[in-house]
Amino acid sequence: MNWWQSRKPLEWQEYVNKEVTVTAAEKQQYQGWVFTVDPVSANLVLVNFKEDGKAMVAAVMGHTVEAVAVLREGDPELAERLRSVFMPVGSRVYSREELRERRDSLRAWLEKNRIPVTEEGPEGEKLCVAGVLTVNPPYGPEDCSSSNEIILSRVQSLMDSKPSCSHENPSL
Repeated sequence: MNWWQSRKPLEWQEYVNKEVTVTAAEKQQYQGWVFTVDPVSANLVLVNFKEDGKAMVAAVMGHTVEAVAVLREGDPELAERLRSVFMPVGSRVYSREELRERRDSLRAWLEKNRIPVTEEGPEGEKLCVAGVLTVNPPYGPEDCSSSNEIILSRVQSLMDSKPSCSHENPSL
């Protein structure tokens, strides 16, 4: 096991969203922005952005890593750009304000339909419906989870029937 593999996940986390140069076995060099480090294999996922806006992704096997040098720090905008590389087409990232609005809108809709709902989690980010169903951000029907399939289906149907205003996201 080399020095890179013997590091702990929190130590690897320090490299995420930073541009690095990785020297691997046989002095091969890789450069890019660290998207993640696999906590089991210590493999690095590096991303480089081309001039046309497209991204190139490379994986460096953890067991081959001999040295990692940080070239520069990333910022929140870069972190978002890196995440967007791996997001499914058509998905979107919401701001805290948008998530709060979506949560409040869904809660009001459920309460209007006489469905008991409470907020859970550190910042009330999860909605608990009737004590048996949880709705996670971004609060769409696909974000529901419950072991009771009947309640799950009914709440998802109710969410699908929620009217949307032109300024709201139609998926909620």
